[in-house]
Amino acid sequence: MYENYQEERVNRRFPKVPIERRIGAFAIDFVTIWFVSIFFGQAWWLIFLLCWLAMRVFFVANNQGQSLGRYALDMKVIHYRFNRVPDLITLAKREGMAGFFAMLSSWGLMINFNNGIVMLLLATPLLVDCIPAVFDEDLDRAFHDRLAETIIIQTPRGYSLDIRLKKLLVTLRRNMQK
Repeated sequence: MYENYQEERVNRRFPKVPIERRIGAFAIDFVTIWFVSIFFGQAWWLIFLLCWLAMRVFFVANNQGQSLGRYALDMKVIHYRFNRVPDLITLAKREGMAGFFAMLSSWGLMINFNNGIVMLLLATPLLVDCIPAVFDEDLDRAFHDRLAETIIIQTPRGYSLDIRLKKLLVTLRRNMQK
């Protein structure tokens, strides 16, 4: 087992994606899907899960490994061993788990601060799923990435929203100082 870990560590060919960008891409996808689903009343959770699967499985499979958030921040998901976009089953395994945890978190947000403990309890599975990505120095893989054997890599294809926002902030600061 230690030899496999060493082999993974040595064979890393892709630059790491900063965790802030991964969080940003997830937040873009999450807020987009959450905003669409809240208009469906009691069936919001079903619409949330269906939209999650549509955007993070089918759209990703047909868009070179990029969802809306990943496209905005120049990232894509690939299968670690095969260095290509994962197939639908792998993406469904990966995003089924992440989507269910995201749906629980959105339920917690809908409860809001009326019952803070329940809100925190509903957000806990998503946090526990993502904590390994913070501490994994080599591959930055969350638990759902490990389950599906996927990684998130940087790509030159995308909108570069983070870079555009940084330039905008620099311009705004410069204009405010004048």
